[in-house]
Parts: sequence; structure tokens; C-alpha cells
Amino acid sequence: MRLTIILVDGFTALDIVGGYEVLANVPAIQVEFAAKQRGPVWADTRRLALSAFKSFEEIETTDILYVPGGPGVGPALEDDEVIETIRRLAMTSTWTVGICNGVELLGKAGLLGGKEVTTNWAVREKVATYGATVKHVRYVRDGKLVTGAGVSASIDASLYLAGLIAGKEFAKTVQLGIEYYPDPPFGNGTPDDAPDFAKKMVRQFEAEGTERIRSLTAPV
Repeated sequence: MRLTIILVDGFTALDIVGGYEVLANVPAIQVEFAAKQRGPVWADTRRLALSAFKSFEEIETTDILYVPGGPGVGPALEDDEVIETIRRLAMTSTWTVGICNGVELLGKAGLLGGKEVTTNWAVREKVATYGATVKHVRYVRDGKLVTGAGVSASIDASLYLAGLIAGKEFAKTVQLGIEYYPDPPFGNGTPDDAPDFAKKMVRQFEAEGTERIRSLTAPV
């Protein structure tokens, strides 16, 4: 079973690494990172890169299509090659996964009409414009589509998917193996309960990050 993780310039690292750490432990899963071109693809911080060992055109099918988010989603929404690759591979996949605002890319590819999904709290309204019903939860399954909320929810969504693929007992061992039992030091981790000043700062950071990705093509 192949897991294809889509890399676009300006991804958020935990969107990818959280899911990778879970799903790479599922027996018989082979992981491939794919981008428009082979080589390093830079994260939103411009201080970290992941290497794509395959280009989009080299991949004809996949079993699990994994689409993460980050500030780079804005420019990627305007990139026909990215959107067409997601649409094409989703037609072949057994499972399609969208994390954070990466769910927007699934919407642009025409995959969300009539679906129940979740996404990053800051883009719920945008995702709804693609015909989806957006739930305020950590992960959602609708048919073969599994979506996760913001960033760290990549772990939750991937643990859920691991349970569907390999069974709940196995997924529990993965959860123990990565020692995942969230106990954050602050109580505003739930977006709906967060103070307005925190929401404003996050939205500003996201907007600035998107503009930074648009203006930079290499780390500085």
C-alpha cells in the first residue's frame, strides 16, 4: 500500500510529520513524497525542507493520497498542476486525506461537494464554499475521505485512519509508541473557546505567511 504525501512550497511541517509518524508505522505502507519537481521543498518557516523523491508526473496511482496545509496553500490553489494532480490521484486512491487548510486544495479539485469535513478553524467558511458541511471537530470521515483540523490534528486523523486500515488495537499501539496523550499547558487550544486576541494574531500570522511564500522561492 502506497502513501503519497503531496509537497507544495510553504507547507506546515507538523501537518505532514504528524501524519507521517503514524502512518509510516502501519505494516506494508510505503511512503513517497511527491512535488512538481524532485528535490527539496521548503516549509513555511524557510528553515526546513522535505525532499520529494518523485515528481507528480511520475505517479499514476496511489492507495492513500495525503494533502497537508500551510501558508503555501494560497499560491497552490492557483497552480493548475497541483490541483489536477490531486484530482487525478484522488480518482485512484482507496483513501484521500486532507489536513488543516490543505482541505481547501481538495475543494478546489472538486472533491468536497456534499461531503462532511473538518479543517483549520480559520478557513471553515472558505471550505464551506466548496459545498462541504464543516464540522468543528478534530477529524471526520465521509466515505473514503478523511479530514483533520488544524496542524496537530494530523496525528488524530492519521491514528483514526491507521485504525481503519490495520485495526484499532494496532492503532492503539502506535498511539502508545509515539506517547500521544495531549495535555497542553494552556486551555485555549480549542478554537471556539480561544480569546479574540489570539484568533486575531493567528489570522495575521497566516496572512503574512502566505504573502511571504508568494514572494520567496528559496530560503533566506
